[in-house]
Amino acid sequence: MFVSDFRKEFYEVVQSQRVLLFVASDVDALCACKILQALFQCDHVQYTLVPVSGWQELETAFLEHKEQFRYFILINCGANVDLLDILQPDEDAIFFVCDTHRPVNVVNVYNDAQIKLLIKQDDDLEVPAYDDIFRDEEEDEEHSGSESDNGSEPSEKRTRLEEEIVAQTMKRRQRREWEARRRDILFDYEQYEYHGTSSAMVMFDLAWMMSKDLNDMLWWAIVGLTDQWVQDKITQMKYVTDVGVLQRHVSRHNHRNEDEENALSVDCTRISFEYDLPLKQVKQKFQSMDISLKENLREMIEESANKFGMKDMRVQTFSIHFGFKHKFLASDVVFATMSLMESPEKDGSGTDNFIQALDSLSRSNLDKLYHGLELAKKQLRATQQTIASCLCTNLVISQGPFLYCSLMEGTPDIVLFSKPASLSLLSRHLLKSFVFSTKNRRCKLLPLVMAAPLSVEQGTVTVVGIPPETDSSDRKNFFGRAFEKAAEGTNSRTLHNHFDLSVIELKAEDRSKFLDALVSLLS
Repeated sequence: MFVSDFRKEFYEVVQSQRVLLFVASDVDALCACKILQALFQCDHVQYTLVPVSGWQELETAFLEHKEQFRYFILINCGANVDLLDILQPDEDAIFFVCDTHRPVNVVNVYNDAQIKLLIKQDDDLEVPAYDDIFRDEEEDEEHSGSESDNGSEPSEKRTRLEEEIVAQTMKRRQRREWEARRRDILFDYEQYEYHGTSSAMVMFDLAWMMSKDLNDMLWWAIVGLTDQWVQDKITQMKYVTDVGVLQRHVSRHNHRNEDEENALSVDCTRISFEYDLPLKQVKQKFQSMDISLKENLREMIEESANKFGMKDMRVQTFSIHFGFKHKFLASDVVFATMSLMESPEKDGSGTDNFIQALDSLSRSNLDKLYHGLELAKKQLRATQQTIASCLCTNLVISQGPFLYCSLMEGTPDIVLFSKPASLSLLSRHLLKSFVFSTKNRRCKLLPLVMAAPLSVEQGTVTVVGIPPETDSSDRKNFFGRAFEKAAEGTNSRTLHNHFDLSVIELKAEDRSKFLDALVSLLS
């Protein structure tokens, strides 16, 4: 069920309890976690934090801890599946789910006892009505006719039996019609995967409602929203709307006359560009560049953008100052945190990377944030070089209903793209670049399926599906359900372990038949 009063129905319930906190491995989830941790620390709430990168880790962690806890909080995982069916919890277990994944599973929506959804209902949820997808068992029971009195005439028995047969036939027909209508309703509701309001923003709203919102919390909400924008999880209109909401909070906080170290400011110059600037200058930090270049940089970029036909170069975003020396853009913090979390360094486990990324969001750990920025630079350089290589060697090919690109083992920096977020980001930028460069009008409207090696020893690849790159794109992704059906139809060995349904693991040997089934399905 949807929670209407987050403070009363959620926070005041867990405030006096020991809770288990499951947090997905994405930047928005980390930011929501930081806000909730700050609230828990303020009110001395006891909690245990467990990072989870997929359904298998969530199930394993739940089995390990379910005897010790009654209250469970899930951040950016659990909303889009039947949670009770997957975890099989005891009847007294309560789950609070704060998740951006849509659509929300209908069983979770209508379970009043154990599932509490911390989701903004002003999002475009379009949940089907209860009566359209659920029926009481009593309605489906078909009772045989009651035994007739011994004194009844044979003709009366015959008439009553005929009436019962007609009534049962009508009930079966109505049942079949209802089930067919239910399948159609659920198909329309579940066929596309998309994202709702940032979980970090939801948690910040909770802190604001309780008058416990701090500048750090506001910054984490900003980074969580920016993560959605960087990864194209929300539409431009949704992003602009949420930026407006946060801008009002920024104005309110900055008028509290707090010290300069905590100041947040708005920056409208998040720009990518290519321009004829001296190499010596661009290799320096911005603060060290010539004053004339710094003052005229915006005009140079806009002039260059017009030259290359690039539109919408400006976008509103935020920056933060820690004292006078440290200034960061929200998008750069997203890239840094993501790079720390998906770092391919061999001496770090998934949990270690999660903790490093979580710590980098605190102002007391700026050294970790700077390390993440260096990793992000390396990742972005590899992304640019890989995209250029794919386009120059014509690796992006049309399969009919979609474009396909496969990175081969031995590709430079291939290890950087074995994780889902990094591969998805590469795929989105590759699709944008391909659409901009191709002269084939039909290909400009196609989605992209991309594969990259995951494990040479196990012979597996990571496969992601990216929706078409169009101006009117609603950011809804149909590949999650398509991947499931293609795998089922061909008995392909796949692992649907990621919280994003459009990311799967596939045996390399089954790739051909899986793609053939996908082509047939989408044609």
